[in-house]
Amino acid sequence: MAQRPSIMSDKNTPRRDGETGVLTKPKAKTQRPPLYKVLLLNDDYTPMEFVVHVLERFFGMTHAQAFDLMLTVHKKGVAVVGVFSFEVAETKVAQVMDFARRHQHPLQCTMEKE
Repeated sequence: MAQRPSIMSDKNTPRRDGETGVLTKPKAKTQRPPLYKVLLLNDDYTPMEFVVHVLERFFGMTHAQAFDLMLTVHKKGVAVVGVFSFEVAETKVAQVMDFARRHQHPLQCTMEKE
């Protein structure tokens, strides 16, 4: 009597050898993590040049981009300077606030869920 070659069974083929299979749940679709806006607030004391420097240093903006955004903050009172994951946004806010305090400026930087 010839032996049948062994064939791997897929999920839909019933097993004939008496072994049991494992059913797995379909994987849930992963969701993107929520994003957070980092906001810079205007005040009457922080020099405009300092704000431009902060935008260049912590947000990677060119001088022209930083200058334009600084003017938006100055005129509107607040502006979104970037949108990041929670951890990155939290870190950027802490860096800006620490840098401003070390230079004795009252600049405020906050974050909010997008």
